[in-house]
Amino acid sequence: MTDTSDHELARDLAVAAGRRLIELRAAAGASADADGLRKAGDLLAHEFLTAELARLRPQDAVLSEEGRDDPVRLTASRVWIVDPLDGTREFGEPGRTDWAVHVALWERGDLTAGAVALPARDLVLSTLEPPARPAGARAAGSGTSLRILVSRSRPPEFVQRLAADLGAELVPMGSAGAKAAAVILGEFDAYVHGGGQYEWDSAAPVAVARAAGLHTSRIDGSPLAYNQADVSIPDILISPATLAAQLLAAIARARAAGQPASAPVPAGSSSSDLEFPS
Repeated sequence: MTDTSDHELARDLAVAAGRRLIELRAAAGASADADGLRKAGDLLAHEFLTAELARLRPQDAVLSEEGRDDPVRLTASRVWIVDPLDGTREFGEPGRTDWAVHVALWERGDLTAGAVALPARDLVLSTLEPPARPAGARAAGSGTSLRILVSRSRPPEFVQRLAADLGAELVPMGSAGAKAAAVILGEFDAYVHGGGQYEWDSAAPVAVARAAGLHTSRIDGSPLAYNQADVSIPDILISPATLAAQLLAAIARARAAGQPASAPVPAGSSSSDLEFPS
């Protein structure tokens, strides 16, 4: 069973990996080769996290974006799902803060602990102390425009129709973790993604969002599943529970409007399922 030490470990590892990434970025300087910095950051954080998990939780399996996928995890009762550097593109761009470190724990069918560190903001959100959404955060039908976060690189085509339907503003941002954190903190209203992701992109953000009382699902409303043989997760919605029904209905309309009349939308698919942006 998950105990407080697992929540603490997720938080502490995410923070420590983030600190190392900040130091690496600072040492490289503004004139650093961006691709080299990104590769070095991925490797540095991956090696740190996997070494610490092997030392502190030797019986647990690990699934990391930067590591080899060991099929032993499929029969393990506890699996750490980590993204050592989420938003690698943004990490290589001087001054950007929308990159993150993700550490999550999956146990016997569900996410039970997690942390999202935003090192450039000196911020960490975790299941140890789930952040409370601000008291003044939007309720459904509030009458003001929704602000929906989407992928900075390649947002799915249907979100333009979604925005038109809802009268919403689309805001591009890097890193799935940064986008989820912005919704959890009440800075934005929802995070909608339909261009493909992997388990490590969303496991920690979803764990923290759920602990904070937010809605998390696929964009057709179906549950998100982790520690699967196929680690791809095509789409995601994170929002306050009060907005979820409105958003899911509008997403369904927007996706249907983009399909030929003779070709119904398959559950969980999108117009850009072959894309895997943050």
